[in-house]
Amino acid sequence: MTPPLAFLAASAEGVNLPLQMLLVFGTAKLLAEVSERLRMPGIVGGLLAGILLGPSVLNWIAYNDLLHALAELGVMFLLFQVGLEVKASELLNVGKTALIVAIVGVVLPFLFGWVILVAARHGQLEAIFMGAAMVATSVGITAQVLSAKGLLSHHTAKIILAAAVIDDVLGLLVLAVVSSMGEGRGIDFLGILTTALVSIGFVMAVVRYGTKTVNIVLPKILTQFKVQEAEFAVAVSFLFVMALLASYSGVAAIVGAFLAGMALAESASPRLHTLVHGSGELMIPFFLASIGLQMDLGVFRSGHTLALGIAVLIAAILSKGVGCGLGAWNLGFKDAARIGLGMVPRGEVGMVIAQVGLSKGSISQDAYAIAVFMSVATTILAPPLLNLAYRDLSPVPADDADPEEIA
Repeated sequence: MTPPLAFLAASAEGVNLPLQMLLVFGTAKLLAEVSERLRMPGIVGGLLAGILLGPSVLNWIAYNDLLHALAELGVMFLLFQVGLEVKASELLNVGKTALIVAIVGVVLPFLFGWVILVAARHGQLEAIFMGAAMVATSVGITAQVLSAKGLLSHHTAKIILAAAVIDDVLGLLVLAVVSSMGEGRGIDFLGILTTALVSIGFVMAVVRYGTKTVNIVLPKILTQFKVQEAEFAVAVSFLFVMALLASYSGVAAIVGAFLAGMALAESASPRLHTLVHGSGELMIPFFLASIGLQMDLGVFRSGHTLALGIAVLIAAILSKGVGCGLGAWNLGFKDAARIGLGMVPRGEVGMVIAQVGLSKGSISQDAYAIAVFMSVATTILAPPLLNLAYRDLSPVPADDADPEEIA
């Protein structure tokens, strides 16, 4: 069915872009204001804006290439903004705990997804794809909540961010395996090993040497510029370079955006923080709304599909919440729970895996709809759960050292 406003958008040349941006941006900001007044995180409003405008409710806007591009820019600016608040040394300090959290947070969700689909008498390959869709964490939502609460410097936030980066590498390796299976060919162990080494090497090189390199090179570059806001121009160019390199190395572009921000964290001026924050205020609503726009609740008219969707959603929350929490159990119950809940949202990562399965004919439309529902629902549920988990903490100054972060 064609969205009602699609005809209006197409009826006049040049109307499509401003109309869609007005509807998405304006509705996201309006509902964010409503959410804040109801003492919920503002990003809940952005997510609900997509559901309201999309096929689930009003069906005014169809998710398209334009909105996809704006959403991609939005999540890159979000992760870049988060990276500017995190120092590389802080992530290295929590590396051991983050690695355990990430590994458990990959294995347990995969097993849960696979078992549920097999128990529901779906094919083995479809079950494997569902497990893979439940693996990777979408850290953008968690980062936005913690940033808004001033808690990115809390040791649990650093563990979540580090674990999510590791999660992304592991998730892409899982995707490589299931994609090979979906094409009916054997698993390319050499290719997977090469991808793993390149992606891990890229991330570690940036974490270890990125900040030192930027601190040496950036001042020399800036002295050559005469244009206004030269630091912002160089920083955004660096963001796109790192996103591109990340894509070529085998990890997601948003990981490159995060690493770019982290490399600049020690040298960024207050003015750069202000300009990046302003850019994020423009672009991030499109990322949030895009998640809701991809949900179509109409597929759950079937009782079987509805029951299976609810089962997968519960499994997705428990497998990350409990599994990742157990990986950080040495920090105590409260912090373990915070980390577990911070790893719950799947967002765009789970949907990408589901789209790969659908394009290869490895999963049915119903299974695809369930995977998308799981990804969107975990993303929507994460902000209020995190708000509850962190309700008793005050903002943490960026330079505060926390002895627990070494655990």
